[in-house]
Amino acid sequence: MTGARDDQRLLVVTGLSGSGKSYAARALEDIGYNTIDNLPLALLRSFVEEAARGTGGPGRNAVVLDVRNPGFAEAFPPLLDSLRPILPVTVVFLEADEPTIFRRFSETRRPHPLALDRTLPEAMATERKLLAEVKGKADLVLDTTAMTVHELRSVLAEHFRSPGDPGVLAVSILSFGFKHGVPPSIDLCFDVRFLANPHFVPELRHRTGRDPNVARFIEEGTATGPFYGRLLDFLLFCLPNYRRENRAYLTIGVGCTGGRHRSVYVAERLGRDLAAAGYPVRVSHRDDNREGP
Repeated sequence: MTGARDDQRLLVVTGLSGSGKSYAARALEDIGYNTIDNLPLALLRSFVEEAARGTGGPGRNAVVLDVRNPGFAEAFPPLLDSLRPILPVTVVFLEADEPTIFRRFSETRRPHPLALDRTLPEAMATERKLLAEVKGKADLVLDTTAMTVHELRSVLAEHFRSPGDPGVLAVSILSFGFKHGVPPSIDLCFDVRFLANPHFVPELRHRTGRDPNVARFIEEGTATGPFYGRLLDFLLFCLPNYRRENRAYLTIGVGCTGGRHRSVYVAERLGRDLAAAGYPVRVSHRDDNREGP
């Protein structure tokens, strides 16, 4: 089948246990694949037929298949040959050298799927032998021995991201008050405590940065316009570069003193402008309902 759409193709990720297949699955999800881990082999044909008919839902599809499926090593090669006339199938085989796989299993303390009645080295050797034919069917073999997780993500993105698609970076913007503590797990943090403060205006004190009168007061401050223009330019420069490094999510923190006025205003405005630039944006406010002293 030539000229098939992306949603009429299937990517199969397989390989040795401990070679990074679960990380590969997450990396593919980040670039837009609908990924199913350990799909029962008996269901693969019906899955392929639905994808070929275009009834399997939108988006590109990937499945992770390996020796957790009983009889996988023997059944998959002939099954693959029968599926390829129905749908273009690309097989990626992940492997690593024995010391690396041994170390990974030792670090995670997870059992090897073939180690029920074998030592770990015996299970590793058995699996490598069993999957020799599957590896021979692969379109792409990746040795992850010397790869970090980030390098594996980058290689997969290079091969399987849609042509010309830099990917989508999901942005979360969180406003907060420094006096209540800095939130954990934010990637970028901006302090806006130097902007005009509505807290000292009695009729604005109990409102939030979403109020038009509060927004107007902040915008009338001499620092707001120059600061916000530079902030937006900075983010519009950074975000595409984060995505090119295979970041899928970015959390931006905006803090003022109490988290009710200035940070809320800036977060809301950033949310609108970044959404207009094409980014999926979620805006939330941690402290806007807290009462001041």
